[in-house]
Parts: sequence; C-alpha cells; structure tokens
Amino acid sequence: MKKPIVALVGRPNVGKSTLFNRMSGTQDAIVDDVPGTTRDRLFGHAEWCGVEFDIVDTGGIDPDFSKQNTPLSIGSSEFISEIRSQALIAVKEADVVLFLVDAISGVTLADREIAEILRKSQKIVDGVEKPPVLLVVNKADSSRQRNLVAEFYELGMGEPFPISAIHGTETGDMLDALIQLFPAQDKEPEDDSVKIAIVGKPNVGKSSLLNCLVGEERVIVSDIAGTTRDAIDTKMMYGDIPVTLIDTAGIRRRGKIEPGVEKYSVIRSMRAIEQADVSLLVIDATQGISVQDAHIAGYILDEWKSVVVVVNKWDAIEKDTYTMQAYTEKIRNELNFMPYVPILFVSALTKLRVNQIMPMALQVQEERLVRIKTSALNEVIHEAQDKHHATSKTGRSLSMYYATQVRSDPPTFLIYVNDPALAHFSYKRYIENQIRERFSFIGTPIRIAFKARR
Repeated sequence: MKKPIVALVGRPNVGKSTLFNRMSGTQDAIVDDVPGTTRDRLFGHAEWCGVEFDIVDTGGIDPDFSKQNTPLSIGSSEFISEIRSQALIAVKEADVVLFLVDAISGVTLADREIAEILRKSQKIVDGVEKPPVLLVVNKADSSRQRNLVAEFYELGMGEPFPISAIHGTETGDMLDALIQLFPAQDKEPEDDSVKIAIVGKPNVGKSSLLNCLVGEERVIVSDIAGTTRDAIDTKMMYGDIPVTLIDTAGIRRRGKIEPGVEKYSVIRSMRAIEQADVSLLVIDATQGISVQDAHIAGYILDEWKSVVVVVNKWDAIEKDTYTMQAYTEKIRNELNFMPYVPILFVSALTKLRVNQIMPMALQVQEERLVRIKTSALNEVIHEAQDKHHATSKTGRSLSMYYATQVRSDPPTFLIYVNDPALAHFSYKRYIENQIRERFSFIGTPIRIAFKARR
C-alpha cells in the first residue's frame, strides 16, 4: 500500500526544514537563517498515531523575490525559479500540502501570491479540492504571536494552525488534522508478481537491459543521461512466473541532481526500491564501481531488499584471463557490507549473458522466502558457539540458548541469550556468516536480533 505524500511549501525562511526534521525525526534538511539555503527537495518518512506517510521538503516558493529586501545565501539567486519549479512539482505529486507562513512576519505579499498559486494547482475531484492544503503558522512561540494568527484567514486557506516547529509546540494538533486529510486507502488489487527494480546511476544501460529482458523496445534508449524520468512498470511472464520489471531514473549524487523534474524522478526511483522484491544494481563496466554505486547499494540495504549486481557494457572492456576476477574483487571490496551479492557480467548491446539475469533474480527471490527448520537453525547456532565464544571486555561470555526464524521476506532470526548487551556487532556478523555457510541466502540480507531469555 502506497504511503501518502505530504509536501511542505512556503516562501523562504518560514521554517520548512525545521518542521521537516521534527516530523521525520532526522537532521536531514539543512537549517539556516539565510533564505534560499534549501535548494534540493528532500524526501523523508514520518509516522503519527500509527499512520505512516512520506514528507517532501522543498526550497521556498517566492513568486517575485526581487520585491523582497531579504538577502539570499551566496549563489542562490540564480536558483529562485528552479526552487519555485520543484516546489510546484512537489505540489502536483502530493496528497496533502502543508503551507507554512511566519507568525512573526505576518501576512506578506509573497504569502498571498503563493496562496493563489496553490489555489490554481488544485483540482476538483468528486466535489473535493485536491490536494487539500493545511495552513500552518510557524514561529508562534508566544501568546502574543498566537493572538496574531487570525490575520492569516485572509489567505483563504481555511483555519490556520499555530505551531512552533523548533520547540514542537502544538505540532500534535496539526498532525492530527493532517492525517485526517489523507485520501482513503483503497485496497490495492492482489499482485503476486515478483517485482524487480532496475536501479543505478544515469546512463549505465538500465533501459537497454529492460528491453533485452522483455524482448522488445518498451522504453526509450538514449546516450543522454536522464532520459528515463518515471519509474516504468513492465509486466511479463518468465515461464509460468509473473514478473514486474521496474525501469527507474538514474540516481545521481545529490549535488549533481538537476532542479525540477529530475529531483522527483530520483524520489520515484527510491520508492521503486522500497516496493521491489529484488533490485538489479546496474554498474557501467567502462567506468568501474564508484562511490555512488555503493551509496545506491546502501539505499537497497536500508530497505532490506535483495540485490543482484549487474555489470553492463562488458563487451567494451579489454580483457585477459584475470580481468573478471580482478573486477569482482574490486566490487567485493567496495560493497564489503554486502558480501552475499551475486555478480553478473553482461552486455545489453550484444546480449552477452543477459539470459542469466532473470534466473538469478528469481533464485534470489526464492532465497528471500526460505524458512529454516528450528532444529536445523539451532544446530548451526550451537556449532558456531562451540567454535567461537563471544567474550566481553568485562570477561562475561555471551550464551546463546535457542534460535528461531520469526519471519521471511527478509529472513529474520531471533536468538535468545543471557544478555543481549554482550552481543558485539562483529559476533552478530560471525553468526550471520555461519548461517549463510549452511543455508546461503544468496543476494538477500538477513536480520538477526538477540533477546534476553526470561
């Protein structure tokens, strides 16, 4: 089920990034007193009263910044139109808009113009304006400032909610009202297909690989990076197995992402990873594995998704007997936090080993769903403990009594011990390696949790 999207919009320096950080429980958005600091649109997760949703923080909309006598951060003046553009894109994609204004400054000309922009962006659907807008008056820290909130009714955006994003004052009431505006979550039709996302940097050949796997030209292929904007779903049958292939926009480093449409394309790619069962991480053989490839692998691991590394354009590499081995070692070194991933060397252009991708992806998906018998798991755990005891700095040893698999997708194991505090992360990695030695779980992350036996 897709989570609702909430867009934070407003003129610069009204506290959008501060509110983003409070709602998401992170410090991901840059906070600065100088307007124009937030240039990128940020994407985060939040939860209130058991309701999960995604937040998009935008740069400030300022319809005519030249009329304002407020300084910009260095180098930001050229970004004003792009910031406004990306904020409007966020509004189009959002289920609810939080329109932030400043209690200290009062209603400004920019606030009035933004309110007009938001009204023009709304559409009547089933007699209701979509997306709904919640007017939030930030920096209402004192009773005097809260008394001035009534003037914001003139914006025509309904009841204003006074809050203090920095102190958290009254944010609970605002969030209560926010989740009431979320659209009803219709039960999505059952989709039992294996969902495979094709992810990677721009121009590594993701669309070409999809066309090869499907056997026809489903998506545009171009040498121009960024041709694919949306996450594109392609349904197919592989033998008797239904598969959904998801071609995604390339994920650049944040500093390299162009303002506007591309920023939201990256967000859609991140959501594709979240919804997939298996991700094909495509690497350009001619460029080698980069820090950004490792970052994308980290995104996949953050979502506990399975992965196959696909090294494309292998036909363009001059090779000798040891080239593939050296390349594999390089990838293993850069992705040392994922030692379990399979690596395929292919060429979408010549179709070299492309026929190995689907069987490997489906094998990885099968491993993701494996359930181990409790007796077999405990045999591995006790043998591992006999071979190597975990001793803490205090001299106390970790004792593992009993283990069970509590879920699959991804495989998750619970081990009952004398004291979870004695389980160092290195010992947890040792136990994971012992489990993999017996049961493989190729391409799939596994979770291990220690719990005190009562």
